[in-house]
Amino acid sequence: MAGLVIPQRLDRVMAEGTPARQLGERFAAAGRQLYLVGGSVRDAFLDTVTNDLDFTTDARPEETVEILEDWASSVFRVGEQFGTIGVVHDGIAYEITTFRSDVYREDSRKPVVEFSDDIETDLSRRDFTVNAMAIRIPGASGDEPEMVDPFNGLADLAARSIRTPLDPEVSFGDDPLRMLRLFRFVSTLGFAPDAAAAGAVAAMRQRLSVISAERIRDELSKLLVGSNVADGLWGLLHTGLAGEFLPELTALELEQDPHHHHKDVLAHTVAVVAKTSPIETLRLAALFHDVGKPATREFGPQGVSFHHHEVVGARMTRERMRALRYPKEIVKDVSQLVFLHMRPHTYKMGWTDAAVRRYVRDAGPLLPLLNELVRCDVTTRSQRRARAISRRLDELEERIDELRNQEELDALRPPIDGNEVMQYLGIAPGPEVGQAMKLLLEHRIEHGPYDVAEAHRLLDEWKATSR
Repeated sequence: MAGLVIPQRLDRVMAEGTPARQLGERFAAAGRQLYLVGGSVRDAFLDTVTNDLDFTTDARPEETVEILEDWASSVFRVGEQFGTIGVVHDGIAYEITTFRSDVYREDSRKPVVEFSDDIETDLSRRDFTVNAMAIRIPGASGDEPEMVDPFNGLADLAARSIRTPLDPEVSFGDDPLRMLRLFRFVSTLGFAPDAAAAGAVAAMRQRLSVISAERIRDELSKLLVGSNVADGLWGLLHTGLAGEFLPELTALELEQDPHHHHKDVLAHTVAVVAKTSPIETLRLAALFHDVGKPATREFGPQGVSFHHHEVVGARMTRERMRALRYPKEIVKDVSQLVFLHMRPHTYKMGWTDAAVRRYVRDAGPLLPLLNELVRCDVTTRSQRRARAISRRLDELEERIDELRNQEELDALRPPIDGNEVMQYLGIAPGPEVGQAMKLLLEHRIEHGPYDVAEAHRLLDEWKATSR
């Protein structure tokens, strides 16, 4: 498309003398073309802030190195086998990738990389039409940028639709992760999936098995922090794709008992995720917080119950997140939030100062996220019940603030450490030191701050009764 009005956000990129124009001129001098492509083009037309610029070219990787080696301060060839060359110029990194036409074989987790000679072939192998647009970087002074949009991505941007450049069966067959990415973009862009694409996901969902857990994990995390996360999750559920990597989520669609009605646990879970702040750890905890309910469901005279579902759920959360290769620290934090999310509800029975201290100690740095999760877990239609729960949570947080003003609440520790325990009792390092420190910490939690003399008195009593 000649005469294209470039989005204002790209003015600084396309202006003469900019690094992008310098790159375009260098590739043109070598008889090659350079394009800005993908998400950076999409985001510019959406008037969204973007800092990552993706370039593609018909030059092969080794040619790209020759073209840029005297322009760049550093050249990185780590991605060369995939057609990508990285360079640094004036402290800024750029990546230029050769036109590609990748495909996944039936039993492969990795694409077979094949280079292409034209931009349309490269764009056709991209995931969705809104990402299959490019702008040719001018190669000489006075030249105008040229839009390349063979699959009507601009029209789909206007219609807020996610559609594949080729038939969805072909696109998803080439890279099955695109089925999950479809709903990631539903979540992050707020667009609707094309009916044909959603239908292909339902028919091909088992193909996701060839994709590595790490790649699935990364897409899931991006989906979860989107501003339209509920739509993204329902897309996963309605097509059955969630069952391929999150069977615990689909299991929440519990069969309704005609005599003991209870709220839809699945719909409740999606609603809780949507209510929480877009923080990965928090939204993962919201996603998993009730996964223990199917295994703990019981029917009794008072209706349905899910006793200790948070304990079972924490274990299930750890297992699923490990299978998805989440980092250990995130697994630990999310499972701890799941384990603790029912604790504040016991506040209606009245909490002692010791119970408040123990709650703060167990939550640790997760306390703000835990309190938000607990608040968002309230999706009842009863305004009276919702207000009552909110009021109890307000009271609990007030109690925490009051104790913080009175004592060192966020770093609960005895007045002496392990070395002082060994010195006072005359014992060597070993299990006894740990037992003594546990005793002193429990006394701190139960009774509040105390001095060294009291610690010595407690150790004397412990020593006398333990022998």
